[in-house]
Amino acid sequence: MRLSFALTAALTATAAVALTATGASAAPGATPAGTAARPGVCQEKALRISASPGGQRHVARIAVTNRGGSACVVDRIPTVTFRGLDGSAEPVPPAASGAYVLSPGERGYAAVRTAAPGTTEGHVVRTLSVAADPSHLGVTFGAAAVGMDGGIRVWEPVSTLWHTSRAAADRALADATR
Repeated sequence: MRLSFALTAALTATAAVALTATGASAAPGATPAGTAARPGVCQEKALRISASPGGQRHVARIAVTNRGGSACVVDRIPTVTFRGLDGSAEPVPPAASGAYVLSPGERGYAAVRTAAPGTTEGHVVRTLSVAADPSHLGVTFGAAAVGMDGGIRVWEPVSTLWHTSRAAADRALADATR
């Protein structure tokens, strides 16, 4: 019994020292002194996802708008999938998941290339789906909505990260696919 009490006391003291040394708090949701709380993940119902033709063959533009009343976070890589196919568009440049903060009313823009110009390989699908965060279901768009009336040809699809303007997303796609 004494060994158990001594071990518990030692572990409690060690945890207290560790929390004090790192500036951490034992309170759930607490932030260390001197740091601001980070916005939470955007609720899907607070977002508006849109898609439109990209101005080039096999390219679509997508956008996300925060319609909520406070800043929130989406993944910096849009999740773009194609009906009936496994996987999603790869990010260009290659990137890991991360936060992209949207203030109320703010938009993020990305460009998606479903296949390289002149490509005859791959599959032709009727829809693509876009989610601003992998935890969201996303919104599905028909081929005509993205200017691909004959179907969406998919072969090694890529997507830019979210950008603050449509022009920046277009430049990022052009730079990454040269």
